[in-house]
Amino acid sequence: MLKYFLLLSAAILFGIAPASGSTFAAGRMPQDSPAPAAANPVKPTAASLERAKKLYKIDCAMCHGDNGNGKTDLGKDMQLTLPDWTNPASLAGMLDQSLFNAIRNGKGSMPSEAEGRASDIEVWNLIHYIRGLSKGQAAAPASPDNQSAAPAKSNN
Repeated sequence: MLKYFLLLSAAILFGIAPASGSTFAAGRMPQDSPAPAAANPVKPTAASLERAKKLYKIDCAMCHGDNGNGKTDLGKDMQLTLPDWTNPASLAGMLDQSLFNAIRNGKGSMPSEAEGRASDIEVWNLIHYIRGLSKGQAAAPASPDNQSAAPAKSNN
């Protein structure tokens, strides 16, 4: 009887919480969820980027690589072609909101980053971290005739 009561209580709780649409129902305060925006609404700090780095290593690096180059054994085994985030051009045309949506909801073979694993603010900081993987690297030459461009610097 107790199991039935607990199961019924859990079902009601989970049924009501998403229906309410309130951030309070999810156990978060309104300031924990910035409104969707084309540009990243979160300002990074050293601490938030350190947390984003840890999150990246746990949830992203196995496919996207520790340095973000997209060259991993798992990616090859799954026959995935992943972008090289160490190349500034790979994210140049991507809006932060598009990256947020792909991370939060998943995309293709990529699983979603559920709200229980990372808050919206943590996902926005993860986007700052991912964009930072290409910092300090030379941009790709604009055309093949520009053969005198300096080679890209390595993070290794």
